[in-house]
Amino acid sequence: MVLGLKLYLVCAGDGMPVMWCLATPRIGEREVLAALLDHNHHLIRDGQVLLADKGFAGKAFKNLTERMGLDLLRPDRKDETYRNGHLGGVRQRIESVNQTLKGHLDLEAHGGRTPHGVFTRVAQRLLAMATAIWHNWATGLTSKRSLIAYDH
Repeated sequence: MVLGLKLYLVCAGDGMPVMWCLATPRIGEREVLAALLDHNHHLIRDGQVLLADKGFAGKAFKNLTERMGLDLLRPDRKDETYRNGHLGGVRQRIESVNQTLKGHLDLEAHGGRTPHGVFTRVAQRLLAMATAIWHNWATGLTSKRSLIAYDH
């Protein structure tokens, strides 16, 4: 959470940011992600997998993702029958992207004092990560999100 705003981020499997927004935490996660997906529907391809937290359960959200052609993959809740299991290894990717943003790119120490400033500073960090991933793809590095070559 940044200056009363929460970052919602949809990434490709290698961590490349695909879509993002900042929203007040008072709005539910499912509503924010639904609006983000709806607004960026042109970026969605039929059959894409959307990996999400177990908080994205619910018939309405599942119907939305199915209507968009997304395959929603999330950990099973305790009150559900087995479908996907806990997805611990895949969940590690999400946490790794978060750690890259927080640890290497100082997302939480952005220095923005206004909502516009926060938006700008978060956008800078996401663009920096996207640039590093693109460069690592272009140069054939195996670890696409590695920022070691850019550390001082």
